Amino acid sequence: MSPCVGVQSLAELMAMKAINSHHPARLRRSVLSVPAINVRALEKTHGLACDAVIFDLEDSVAPEKKAEARDNLRRFFAKMPLQGREAIIRVNGLETEFFADDMAAVIACRPDAVLLPKVDAPDDIQHVADLLAESDATESLRIWAMIETPRGVLNAAAIAGSGRTAGGLLDCFVVGLNDLRKETGVAPEPGRTYVVPFLMQVILAARAYGLDAIDSVSNEFKALDAYEAECAQGHAMGFDGKMLIHPAQIDGANRHFGFSAEALAEAKAIVSAFADPAVASLNVINLDGRMVERLHLEQAERLLAKAQVIEERERGIS
Repeated sequence: MSPCVGVQSLAELMAMKAINSHHPARLRRSVLSVPAINVRALEKTHGLACDAVIFDLEDSVAPEKKAEARDNLRRFFAKMPLQGREAIIRVNGLETEFFADDMAAVIACRPDAVLLPKVDAPDDIQHVADLLAESDATESLRIWAMIETPRGVLNAAAIAGSGRTAGGLLDCFVVGLNDLRKETGVAPEPGRTYVVPFLMQVILAARAYGLDAIDSVSNEFKALDAYEAECAQGHAMGFDGKMLIHPAQIDGANRHFGFSAEALAEAKAIVSAFADPAVASLNVINLDGRMVERLHLEQAERLLAKAQVIEERERGIS
């Protein structure tokens, strides 16, 4: 089998595998964005069924409110941080006057990840990785990247590959279609026909380097039929979940980006079959008349890991 695009040697391939091992299966079906300026909305996140929360310091916060929003997050994370779900802080762009103070707040709050907006090139990722390495940020803190500009889409593979030189900190892509449509002139029509090539390019780049990919927000939080259709499309494309702008969208994302009882049973059967010592040296086995490869075992193990997260959350363990 040929190595992934951009991997030029066995040493590089092994390095990439080592980096990817730091990215365990995560449950990211529903990723809700919450304005950091809205204290009431911050408090409500504790009772929501979303898998992750993006605490936003960027688009949803006016320039004159940035400092207040950062203070809100410091108090929130100090008193009652999110439990059992990923917490991500979206900062303002690297070129803005707010970036340095935003990153200081990220390091103080210690979320699971920092989300960088409008990532255009690998240097953006490396810059933040260097900043984190020079600070007292937790080792577990990861970098997420918003792909929402024409340059970002064109450079998606290079950005994804930058995880190899940025200490493996890059963990996830989030597509931002509102900004991408604005910069390309593509109309926001049902079906997203003309942006599908952009979306698939981001998916391909993410998968080539072991990253998760989150579908763009849907501006429809009242017309839920249109929203659900978009969720189904995103799942079919291969996205891990969807970025949300309203709690009413959580249930639809969890259903469409989740898995059925049949899929769960099949995953258990695959794991059980490969656990048989008799097939320890085999890469392909016969399972009920169907050929199953070890790549299917890896997929099954990731699905079961996500199912375990849901089970523990429902039992109040997380």
